[in-house]
Amino acid sequence: MHASIRRLLIALGFFLCLVFGGAAGYFVLGHGRWGFGECLYMTIITLSTVGFGELNQMADVEGARGLTVVLIVSGIGALAYVQGNLTALLVEGAIGQALRRNRMRKRIDSLHGHIVVAGAGATGKHVLEELLHTQTPFVVIDRDLAHLERLSEDLTGGKMLYIPGDATDDHVLISAGVKRARGVVAALTHDKDNVFVTLSARSLNAQARIVAKVVENEAAPKLIKAGATSVVNPTMIGGFRLASELIRPEVNEFLDQMLRDKEKNLRLEEVIIPAQSTFSGVPLKDTPIRQKTKLLVVAIRDKDRTFVYNPEPNFVIEPGATLIVMGETESVLKLRRLVLGDEEPEVPESQR
Repeated sequence: MHASIRRLLIALGFFLCLVFGGAAGYFVLGHGRWGFGECLYMTIITLSTVGFGELNQMADVEGARGLTVVLIVSGIGALAYVQGNLTALLVEGAIGQALRRNRMRKRIDSLHGHIVVAGAGATGKHVLEELLHTQTPFVVIDRDLAHLERLSEDLTGGKMLYIPGDATDDHVLISAGVKRARGVVAALTHDKDNVFVTLSARSLNAQARIVAKVVENEAAPKLIKAGATSVVNPTMIGGFRLASELIRPEVNEFLDQMLRDKEKNLRLEEVIIPAQSTFSGVPLKDTPIRQKTKLLVVAIRDKDRTFVYNPEPNFVIEPGATLIVMGETESVLKLRRLVLGDEEPEVPESQR
């Protein structure tokens, strides 16, 4: 329950206790002289400080006026507490939400090169978790605002960027910054919706990499024609995983531990070597990858799109090549800064 609502309920509960407690007090002190309705009426006008008049013969009842004084003092505090919490709830509910939406809008508008995730369902949630683990900025779109708020609280403590709305609507995609995004994930429930998202995203951003979820294999070619860079069938991947658990359980356990280790956060990642990088045209052994990042280079994909697995130390890195590395996320981010020249690399011993 929201903290403001809880405080308001506590305040109302305290006020009601005063009302019925005061009425019961008058009734007991009067020994039946006043009906309970009269006692209740007297308590309410006393707590509200209206004070139309005393009960009949109140001066003759010992302790009745003392109880009235206590109720007056308590009523002032109780009503102030109720009013303060009600005001806070209204402010947080209306003005607070408006301010939060405005802050989120500014943060989304400042993003460049982020990922737009369409759909925060069972599949989309896992996409968000992986993007968070790899420190990849993203904006998620979903129709269910309450679901987005719960996900934001559970995954990021309320800091997740999201847009409530229909991801098949161009205006919603534009609000999520799709024109400035480097990638789009279409993870909606139905294939036809993912086709719409793919078409819209491709028309708005010709350079973005679009990965679409496919439920029926027959829809995969349609998604590719619509502009998807690649498609993923979660059911097919689940089947492969079931078979792998039987055939190669140790490999699967290794991959599971690599993905689930929250302390090390190990991942297989790719790092593109731009033409102007100091890594271009340099043998692998003469780069500071091991010394500075401790990453393992698993493979290198040349600009002709062929993979070289477990490359030799003398392998020369060509401009535009992609390094497939394994290691911690922070180390991958550090390597990306190195290849872009944002951090001065150490000179390897072979070049000293």
